[in-house]
Amino acid sequence: MDEVRTLLDGRGLVESPRWHGDRLYFSDWSAGEVVAVGLDGASEVVARVESLPLCTAWLPDGRMVIVSSADGRLLRREPDGALVTHADLGRPGWNDVVADGRGNVYVNRPGFDPMAGEEFAPGAVALVRPDGSVREVAGDIAFPNGMAVTPGDSTLIVADSYGGGLTAFDIGADGELSRRRTWADLGDGVPDGICVDAENAVWYADVPNQRCVRVAEGGEVLRVVDLDRGGFACVLGGPGGATLFVTAAEWRGMTEAEPVTPGSGRVLTVEVDVPGAGRP
Repeated sequence: MDEVRTLLDGRGLVESPRWHGDRLYFSDWSAGEVVAVGLDGASEVVARVESLPLCTAWLPDGRMVIVSSADGRLLRREPDGALVTHADLGRPGWNDVVADGRGNVYVNRPGFDPMAGEEFAPGAVALVRPDGSVREVAGDIAFPNGMAVTPGDSTLIVADSYGGGLTAFDIGADGELSRRRTWADLGDGVPDGICVDAENAVWYADVPNQRCVRVAEGGEVLRVVDLDRGGFACVLGGPGGATLFVTAAEWRGMTEAEPVTPGSGRVLTVEVDVPGAGRP
């Protein structure tokens, strides 16, 4: 049995964990806050953005970008804490985000708003180049969710929550995507946030199955960490990169006024054998 520890609790819909420097950053969608927490559990709010979803990534120069889904912008947090527009995404409804080592940013969006009860339509991934230009680089993904970039900026892996799998693309020198393929069929898995480790395995968080799962390319299950609530996202970090941080909460449902039970959001930690690699 894995020892799952609680680093921080009392939060809402917690998502988008990112290890940077010596702290974990995550988003509380319910509060519209980006929060930093140390390994001692001390936390502070570093940005406030009224957006749901509310996901973040780190540029190579150490600045954070934040998806402001409601107004269709990608924001950038400057060293003084000010938020400026990094790119105009053209319309609202954006979800997860990841940056590569060249400063290219990938942002995805579903093709419909499940919280509003809209009819299903497949989603897409857009590329935001360092100059702020935006173009769609992949489509026809049932419900694009968590994303990760492998070491060397060679591959983008996208979690497809509705498709029950992980989809991979080669990343070109210009940021364009090619050679689309199924990286792993997850069976009954419902992947949300993901991360990559140094053995080229992927960890994915799963809300309805209340777990985090490590899988190899092709879909072989390597490890399962059971949770007592829905796992929304995970990332590897901490000293040596061998701590799995998981954002988790009690899930009520997509069309509920409050999708998670208020105060049930937690940041959990599990020690693992293989450290993280790539991004996030």
